Amino acid sequence: MDVPINREELVSLLAELVSIRSINPAYDPSSNEAELAQCVAARLDDWGISYQFQEVFPGRPNVLAQVPGRDANRRLLFEAHMDTVSILGMDIPPFEPRIEKNRLWGRGSCDTKAGLAAMLYALKTVSAVGPPSCTIMLAATVDEEYAFRGVSHLIDSGIKADAAVVSEPTGLDVVIAHKGCLRWRILTRGKAAHSSKVHLGLNAISKMAGVIQAIDTRLVPTYSRKCHPLLGTATLNIGMIEGGIQVNTVPDRCAIEVDRRMLPGESKDSVWAEFAEVLSGLRDADPALQVEMEEPKLYSVPLETDEREHVVRVAQEACRETTGRGITAGVPYGTDASKLSRVGIPSIVLGPGNIDQAHSSVEFVDLDQVTQAAEIYARMMLSF
Repeated sequence: MDVPINREELVSLLAELVSIRSINPAYDPSSNEAELAQCVAARLDDWGISYQFQEVFPGRPNVLAQVPGRDANRRLLFEAHMDTVSILGMDIPPFEPRIEKNRLWGRGSCDTKAGLAAMLYALKTVSAVGPPSCTIMLAATVDEEYAFRGVSHLIDSGIKADAAVVSEPTGLDVVIAHKGCLRWRILTRGKAAHSSKVHLGLNAISKMAGVIQAIDTRLVPTYSRKCHPLLGTATLNIGMIEGGIQVNTVPDRCAIEVDRRMLPGESKDSVWAEFAEVLSGLRDADPALQVEMEEPKLYSVPLETDEREHVVRVAQEACRETTGRGITAGVPYGTDASKLSRVGIPSIVLGPGNIDQAHSSVEFVDLDQVTQAAEIYARMMLSF
């Protein structure tokens, strides 16, 4: 199957996407995905592909495009997010795409404007060469980098598909499993007092130290007892701690933020229960301990797609035809794919780039992989 991909046009499209500031407003309130959504729509207009905006938040729409196929009863969804993380700490100009050593550099180049550009260009290519085997939809979504609310809106709008391909930097491996994530705060409360009379107070930071020690000694060692063949073990990170108001006051409050990466088969409830049990034991041992868990700030479910699913086999074949390899894999990070999978849409993650470059101070993507990704996507659109 010959799939004509014009590399020069594709790279130009990617450079245009990277040049647009689309930082998630959670990380930069002066920015959002609106300009990038308009750019995507303009390219679809140029190519005569129908689309619609789905407003997720005021001024922050998803873009949903569609190319009718020979079998109108079957639909294959391609999805990539438009938002990026912050540019703080970057060592290169974030929105001045530069090509050097077969790489394109800039914020979002790897995560995941390369995948978005490849999906868009594949859709253009397929719409020009003839109707695909089934109806092809492409969703460019908002808010993946903060709370996955773009894909959640897509699901709530009633999207129907027989399978989905989500772009993230997988090195063109076919990802069929990834970890989930639960993030929340744990609080300890004490009693404020002057630091010259500590006996009149109750130090919330000291109490939190005991909580952290219990988590490290009672919970973390249990994670090694369960190992997923593609994902390894569950992990836990306490990434933030804050408490107290000044050095000469006994702190009456302390908070930590917990990031727990979950394996398929684990859920919010199962993770919550393991922490609740540890905290209950601490309260029993120390009646003065006041500790509580706040409701999660983020809950992202794990992904596990059966390797026998049709979309997996089609993706593997497209990868083999394009690159000579069609490897299935698992990754430790979360994606929009698990949300689509949870509502019954068999989903994979497949895209150009290396996750090690995502969010980095010198983000870049390999242009050979971007070209190959466009060809793989186009082959899938024509053969699914």
